[in-house]
Amino acid sequence: MDRKLKIDTGGGVFGPYSPGISVKDHIWLSGQVDVSVEGIEAQTRGTLVKIDDLLAAANSSKADLVKVTVLLHDIGYYATVNEIYSEWLGDNMPPARAAYGVADLPGGALIEIVCEAFRGCGRA
Repeated sequence: MDRKLKIDTGGGVFGPYSPGISVKDHIWLSGQVDVSVEGIEAQTRGTLVKIDDLLAAANSSKADLVKVTVLLHDIGYYATVNEIYSEWLGDNMPPARAAYGVADLPGGALIEIVCEAFRGCGRA
């Protein structure tokens, strides 16, 4: 029987959930935020670092991402986030993605990013 495994890098969470879960090669990351910094650019970069760290803990990387959901406190941040996100992806195939403007996010965050990946699918 395949078991679900918790993916955690020891960062704080806002409730009773796991930062990430994997079953076989399927990886789900809970919504990640970085409220240790201010401003959409700094929070976006910090959130992407958290995603990198969690994927690495799952023996994966952003190359394996297949679906990303971006939640923005202000949809006006869309262009700025796209620029940073594109730089972060580099030459990797962009995953499917959705972005939404929302009324509020945990801890007063300006951005939250949810990811799904399949370990090893991004390798050439």
